[in-house]
Amino acid sequence: MTAGFGSTLWAIGGGHIPLRSTGAEPEFTSRDQLSLLNTGDEEARIAITIHHAHREPVGPYELKLGGRRVRRVRFNDLIFPEAIPLGVPFGAIVRASVPIVVQVTRLDSGHAEASWMGTMAHPA
Repeated sequence: MTAGFGSTLWAIGGGHIPLRSTGAEPEFTSRDQLSLLNTGDEEARIAITIHHAHREPVGPYELKLGGRRVRRVRFNDLIFPEAIPLGVPFGAIVRASVPIVVQVTRLDSGHAEASWMGTMAHPA
């Protein structure tokens, strides 16, 4: 069995799903997205908690990521226990049962000149 690298706890401080989108859906739907990488053999059980400025945290949003696999997850698609509001800043804590790597990307297509950015989440 091969152990993976990364961390089991990640923090994201700058979440924000843009309110508007232009262009064809789903390719150009504005979004924040997680890119998750599990380099180990064991499946990762992942729990995401969303933090807001003016209310209590929401979660966990639960996912699985197979060993030696990658998965992209749009925050827009996290709807249970509740959908994440558009246009509202949020933060997230990602906990995994085994070490994984977490990257965050944003597509803002609210204007004809769409922008794309990415950054690593902060390992804790």
